Amino acid sequence: MRTKNKIRAGLSACGLERAALAVLPAVKRGVWCMRAACGAERRMTRRYLAAAPSPRLHLGCGQHMLPGWLNADLYPLDGGVLHVDAARRFPFRPATFDRIYSEHLIEHLTYTQGRMMLEECFRVLKPGGRIRISTPDLRFLTDLLLHERTDLQERYVAWMSRLAESDAAPNGVVVLNHFVRSWGHRFIYDGAMLSEALSLAGFSEIVRCEVGRSADTVFQGLENEARMPEGFLRLESMVFEAQRA
Repeated sequence: MRTKNKIRAGLSACGLERAALAVLPAVKRGVWCMRAACGAERRMTRRYLAAAPSPRLHLGCGQHMLPGWLNADLYPLDGGVLHVDAARRFPFRPATFDRIYSEHLIEHLTYTQGRMMLEECFRVLKPGGRIRISTPDLRFLTDLLLHERTDLQERYVAWMSRLAESDAAPNGVVVLNHFVRSWGHRFIYDGAMLSEALSLAGFSEIVRCEVGRSADTVFQGLENEARMPEGFLRLESMVFEAQRA
């Protein structure tokens, strides 16, 4: 998501930003429509499920594709990624997957859409299947407003303030305002609200985990920490796991 700012900066210099951002979604939709029309999406799903001993769904993979998982995203351009709109009914039968993983996706949906996404995850998980959700934590943002910040927080505020292209000096208020409205963010959860949403979707055994760590070996080391400066993804993120009984 962060690379989009660099693209926009370059396009803005030559006055093409608005036109490019209007065209790109249409191009992506066109690619997906062609794939869907020729049956490529259904064949991809069938091939994966036929070969996978323990089916796993990776929602909102972006460019971070996980081996052994059915990687899915909205309007993917890569031929190995399945189209799935997380805000709508998933194109899978009930009880299809053993594991579902999603990193920094649910915050791009409204609260209602996020609830629907979790309900769909519950539907397509097998009984006993588990989900792992990684998303920004609202508490990390409000902590940036404190007068006394850690060195990591100070470095994050300076980095994010530069991304915001603000004339203001590095400031937690600048970062918070930029974060909640940029990159298509729609709703930022805190731990209590995400745990409640998982529970309302039907999940149980809801636990909070550290980035990259899990008691479930399948979920270990999945977060893409390399996409940000060291320590920043851990600072931003909260991770929850839960089970379908």
